[in-house]
Amino acid sequence: MLIDISQEVFSCVVYPGDPSPQRNVARSIAEGDMYNLSELSMCVHNGTHIDSPFHFLRDGRTVEQIPLESFVGPCYVCRRTGDLTGADAEDIVSEARKLSAGDRILIAGGAVVTAGAARVFAGSGVLLLGIDSQSFGPEGAPMEVHVILLSKDIVLLEGLCLDGVSEGRYFLSAAPLNLAGCDGAPCRAFLMTED
Repeated sequence: MLIDISQEVFSCVVYPGDPSPQRNVARSIAEGDMYNLSELSMCVHNGTHIDSPFHFLRDGRTVEQIPLESFVGPCYVCRRTGDLTGADAEDIVSEARKLSAGDRILIAGGAVVTAGAARVFAGSGVLLLGIDSQSFGPEGAPMEVHVILLSKDIVLLEGLCLDGVSEGRYFLSAAPLNLAGCDGAPCRAFLMTED
């Protein structure tokens, strides 16, 4: 079974201060054109998207420099609320490893990854960390958590729709658009169950 965990782009939640996605109709059959054609204007961090290390690190990898293996493979979905501590992060990594899904972790429930939790994730060898909010770290102060995680080349997957997704092991596909030189990119993320 496939589970879409992506936001619809034009109605997506937008991080405060980021521009909203806009669609412009360039050609329209209804207006007498031979075909329909839309133009898209958006921030690379709108909707469900990844952050590359270049988002916060001057010499960090950009989107096209990240191996596709980081975005596709077994993952662990867990549910947490509140501020995650280092001990919480250790428990999450341990559970992911028990399920052989330790390289990619998605956190549902609106939890906030604190600097202490970020240090644990950064030391764990995780390839990708996902969350259902538009940004990692405390609201209004995301830089420290981003730097801790991105400095270890952990891909950050933000803006996920994980309501109704049970905890457990899944297969994740969250490959971003191949935007050379960019600090992030939108993606169509989905989970596959093993049954």
